[in-house]
Amino acid sequence: MKIAYVTNFDARVISNNWSGIGYYISQALQKQSIPLDYIGPLEDRLALQVLSKLKSRYYKYLAKNYIKYINSLILKDYGKQIYKKLESIEADIVFSAGSDSIAYLECNQPIVFWADATFANIIDFYPGYSNLCQESLHNAHLIQSITLHKSQLAIYSSDWAAQTAINYYNTDPEKVKVVPFGANIESNLTIDEIKNQIQSRPTNQCKLLFIGMDWFRKGGDVALKVAEKLNNSGLKTELTIVGCQPSVDKALPDFVKVLGFIPKSTSEGQKKVYQLIADSHFLILPSIADCTPIVFCEANSLGVPCISRKVGGITTIIKDDLNGKLFDWDSDPTEYCEYIYNIFTNYNQYKQLALSAFNEYESRLNWRVAGQEVRDLLMTLA
Repeated sequence: MKIAYVTNFDARVISNNWSGIGYYISQALQKQSIPLDYIGPLEDRLALQVLSKLKSRYYKYLAKNYIKYINSLILKDYGKQIYKKLESIEADIVFSAGSDSIAYLECNQPIVFWADATFANIIDFYPGYSNLCQESLHNAHLIQSITLHKSQLAIYSSDWAAQTAINYYNTDPEKVKVVPFGANIESNLTIDEIKNQIQSRPTNQCKLLFIGMDWFRKGGDVALKVAEKLNNSGLKTELTIVGCQPSVDKALPDFVKVLGFIPKSTSEGQKKVYQLIADSHFLILPSIADCTPIVFCEANSLGVPCISRKVGGITTIIKDDLNGKLFDWDSDPTEYCEYIYNIFTNYNQYKQLALSAFNEYESRLNWRVAGQEVRDLLMTLA
């Protein structure tokens, strides 16, 4: 079984494109002894880029958002580029990271994609996909419908996305599958090493870690309030912020450390993020909109439970009292505070939760397991 692996970007290297997921998907498949022919990066034709920019400016004038890549002309051109490259290789299956690039591809091979959301999931969910012009709305749903119709397998990283593919786009449930993504951190720690790591964390100070580039969408304001309430309740707490500058209207308190953006595409940056996670008691990311944040899997890989909200695909990753805790969208920060306080002040309970988080990573939230599950699905088509 040989795969033609399609990405808009260069998936041979780790980059910030789609949080590096395209690279790790390719590695997961290759580790299952599946040969890949890379088709990507795909070329954006200058004329089509200019057209998209003009449309974007026009709709901006009308106070509407236009999504440049949700464009039938661009995606039809992608389809032609992919088909041309397919002619020079021998592939049994076309496998796409994401669903849009193969919408207009016509080929003899079965088409499979692995994505984290449908367009119906993200429209009016992410700020960048709100207030869309009618053209973008029409194209988005049309492109998604075409892709789901022509694909033999539609793999999603969460039940939230999979159910939308079935219910909103009337896709055959038999070809919609759920396989969570793995952690974009190379972690080979044994259970004893994880136990020692958990044991080394301080018991007289709760260390919270926030990692996100969008302060409000990722719930940074809530994370800050939780840390404040924990300190006020008598539990000494430190909040470390990675990825963004907090948007606040007053000086940050002394218990907050802001480290800014740390590029995980470099080995140095990845090691630094790895150590920050390992030293923390909880990853706190109370997102108001998210698909399936890989950072939760990364935290679990180091025995760190996650605190978040019941939104998007997060409920597929985080299970209450197994690898963290999820709160309702409108939960008060006091509820977060009470949960963390009660777990932390019963430190044996915390250690059990941290070990359970590592077990969730080992059993289902890593690229080895994900690669095996996808390989088994692909074998049904070969």
